[in-house]
Amino acid sequence: MPSKPKLLDQVRDKIRVKHYSLRTEDAYVQWIKRFILFHGKRHPKDMSAPEVEAFLSHLATQRNVAASTQSQALSAILFLYREVLGIELPWLENVTRAKKPQRLPVVLTVQEVKSVLAHLDGRNWVMASLLYGSGLRLMECVRLRVKDVDFAMRQIVVRDGKGAKDRVTMLPDSPVEPLKHYLEKVKAVHEKDLHEGFGEVYLPFALERKYPNAGREWGWQYVFPASQRSIDPLSGKERRHHLDEKVLQRAVRTAVREAGLTKPASCHTLRHSFATHLLQSGYDIRTVQELLGHKDVQTTMIYTHVLNRGGRGVVSPLDRI
Repeated sequence: MPSKPKLLDQVRDKIRVKHYSLRTEDAYVQWIKRFILFHGKRHPKDMSAPEVEAFLSHLATQRNVAASTQSQALSAILFLYREVLGIELPWLENVTRAKKPQRLPVVLTVQEVKSVLAHLDGRNWVMASLLYGSGLRLMECVRLRVKDVDFAMRQIVVRDGKGAKDRVTMLPDSPVEPLKHYLEKVKAVHEKDLHEGFGEVYLPFALERKYPNAGREWGWQYVFPASQRSIDPLSGKERRHHLDEKVLQRAVRTAVREAGLTKPASCHTLRHSFATHLLQSGYDIRTVQELLGHKDVQTTMIYTHVLNRGGRGVVSPLDRI
């Protein structure tokens, strides 16, 4: 009789059944490990809400983690109990919550964005242009598939974005021709991979079983593929994955430095700037919300606080003299 899988293997199996990303899988497993080690390697089935509360409070009070980090740890532990152990924990009322700081997003002016883009070229320029021109998140950009870029309709379909939702956003005119030329090079690489017996890309949600040949089709390939093939840790197959997001992050940081900006700008700053500049141009906040893929308009509202002027848009009395 085969032995029962180890706890962390059960966690991984359950996460893959639910089609969570590999990043989420790794994060959840690490948090569950830390939870078990914190309580002296006791098995989670022998612990309950008080132990969970103690661990989460420790993260806030002793480790000084951010609110989002504590929330991720809680999500991992709840997943363990509900999905793997089949145990419902009572509401965790005694957890010391990490404080969520109220910070305004860093936003660049139009001229600053222009200066940053001027210090990028090739693929990095196209990607940064889509972050700013389409409001894409970094991972939405690197995971973009060829079939989801609609040149005729001038739109991009974002598949399985944050919250597992699809949305449609604009494809700006300026990167269209550079993107088309870039895709010609990507297609040549894909055809070479096919000739060498590879060329199959990762497909989400068991589509690989339903459409066994789809992974080799041009439309399913990543718009921004990695320069080298690698072994898929889930399937063990040699594939060409999407570009590592750190490549663009480093390029943008360098461009910001070379542009002489003092703001702590990053890839996500381009998305913040997209939203702010649309609102400055008079577009309705609900439209901006849909383009960004925000679940709640309150999330989009934060950009109204960084419009036009500092100090909540109030004109200083000094300027009236």
